[in-house]
Amino acid sequence: MNYLVTGAAGFVGYFVSLRLLAEGHQVTGLDNLNGYYDVNLKLARVQQLEDKPGFKFVKLDLADRDGMTALFAENKFERVIHLAAQAGVRYSIDNPLAYVDANLVGFVNVLEGCRHNKVQHLLYASSSSVYGMNRKQPFDTQDNVDHPISLYAATKKANELMAHTYSHLYGLPTTGMRFFTVYGPWGRPDMALFKFTKAIIADQSIDVYNHGEMRRDFTYVEDVAESVMRLQNIIPQAQPDWTVETGNGSQSSAPYVLYNIGNSNPIKLMTYIEALEDALGVEAKKNMMPMQPGDVHETSSDSTPLYNATGFKPQTSVKEGVKKFVDWYKDYYQC
Repeated sequence: MNYLVTGAAGFVGYFVSLRLLAEGHQVTGLDNLNGYYDVNLKLARVQQLEDKPGFKFVKLDLADRDGMTALFAENKFERVIHLAAQAGVRYSIDNPLAYVDANLVGFVNVLEGCRHNKVQHLLYASSSSVYGMNRKQPFDTQDNVDHPISLYAATKKANELMAHTYSHLYGLPTTGMRFFTVYGPWGRPDMALFKFTKAIIADQSIDVYNHGEMRRDFTYVEDVAESVMRLQNIIPQAQPDWTVETGNGSQSSAPYVLYNIGNSNPIKLMTYIEALEDALGVEAKKNMMPMQPGDVHETSSDSTPLYNATGFKPQTSVKEGVKKFVDWYKDYYQC
């Protein structure tokens, strides 16, 4: 089958592309290789993918309307897995326009490409950050998510609304995936595990926000990739009898559905740090800090619908996942 994976040089996109290639599919990997974090890491992921048969890399910005139109017209993708985005909650506070270009304009270009080229199924990355000020735990895809606390979260909520519109107007099957704190080998340098590991190895202190009084539903990257692989074969169907008043809010009369993809086992930040200390064999020097703007105290995923649909639930333990990251980090950076 012929796939487009956007953000293929990114963290999750790399692992999803690997899985598709291993199953013998044709994969066009799109990325603009921007400088949000170390481009060399992105290029190293691409090099790994280019060593596999069936992979083609395209450097292109999602916001390039003409380029995106031509890409879809020339390749006639059967399915699209859209994982590219401007990521980062805190970065969105100082750089809002980057999120408008990549996450809003770029997403419309993806939707238009799917609409005009009869794509069978669009899967796209949303985020647990859409739950915003919601304090009910665990987070359920039926919960109200109208109160985001970062622009990043607002753009992800907007993506869900935009996808529903295209599902309703044009019958485009769309599946939104709310990822919960993904971590693991080849991870992003702007995320806590990467930053903590780098600092501890350099004998530097780590900044622990909200004095460590936070809980996260840490989800191992290969569990995320497995979830995506299973969901891409489950194409949403229209439900004519569904109504806003009585229906499940994560579904629709249109071929549209949302899933949480999380470990469903929130862990204290200090427990996460302890797992890293164990893996490195070093106790971290901790600089306790207040809560950061745009951050939330806890994320917890109700992934029951994912299990009901696919028979799979993320379950890699933090201890196991952190150890795999540390092993990769030491090998990649030769330290």
